Amino acid sequence: MSKLDALRAMTVVVADTGDIDAIRQHKPQDATTNPSLILKAAELPAYQALIRQSLEWAKTVNNSDSLIVNACDKLAVAIGCEILSIIPGLVSTEVDARLSFDSAATVAKARKLIQMYADAGIGRDRILIKIASTWEGIQAARTLEQEGIHCNLTLLFNFSQAVACAEAGATLISPFVGRILDWHKANKPDGDYRGKADPGVMSVSQIYNHYKVHGYKTVVMGASFRNIGEVEALAGCDKLTISPDLLSELSAAQDELPQQLDDRKAQSDIAKHSVNEAQFRWAMNEDAMATEKLADGIRRFAADQQLLEQRLSQML
Repeated sequence: MSKLDALRAMTVVVADTGDIDAIRQHKPQDATTNPSLILKAAELPAYQALIRQSLEWAKTVNNSDSLIVNACDKLAVAIGCEILSIIPGLVSTEVDARLSFDSAATVAKARKLIQMYADAGIGRDRILIKIASTWEGIQAARTLEQEGIHCNLTLLFNFSQAVACAEAGATLISPFVGRILDWHKANKPDGDYRGKADPGVMSVSQIYNHYKVHGYKTVVMGASFRNIGEVEALAGCDKLTISPDLLSELSAAQDELPQQLDDRKAQSDIAKHSVNEAQFRWAMNEDAMATEKLADGIRRFAADQQLLEQRLSQML
């Protein structure tokens, strides 16, 4: 049995890609996309027809969004539909990162994406709307979840972010592992970050155990892995979203894979509590890593969204 097969027995494996061929190869339960992955997928020959169709569709739409914004939304949904045709589970489609500090605009964009999926014959039960874990994003998710629109809160680096997401009733969170490790390596290069000492692994483990001890229903999906060691250290987590390269590496490895996280053995020394806006902002202010990586992640996703818009503009 490969490590990937062993992982599937204890964790829902999710593909962190928009590449249809990679998804077919690794047969994940779910898949996640983001503006960076959509931009990368848009370079593939298999998606050129979808891009042209998205542009033609956008020319026929009469709403408050620009032609290019409509085309980008259509492309994201079209890629999501393609992915859903070959996986049994869910796909995550991300709201424009430039809306990360605007709750009302985030809610409006999420409703638009859900309607576009509905128009394509895809029910909301198969979609996760992906939103950055800012305070505004979390409040948007609260509203959307009450409407039956399920959310994936991403760019999560801090425990207070996780508590706020669970208290808001988010369906799923994506705490980042590799980007936390990146920050610690850059700022504390002499640290020992192997195995369970990896700060990203420690963060996800703490969140997972706290959720299980206190009965939160929000799903924990570790994300942003730098190596299969990080994946192995979180074996047993509800879900893990993994890049095609690391999925291939896990598939080729034949060693045993011990379960590391188990809801039946969960322990947390932190009492169940809520986080209000002031407490949330103070916790983020006190966490340089989380503040820097959240801002950096939003900037990166926004930059790739703009590159995608430029690419589509050039094709008009």
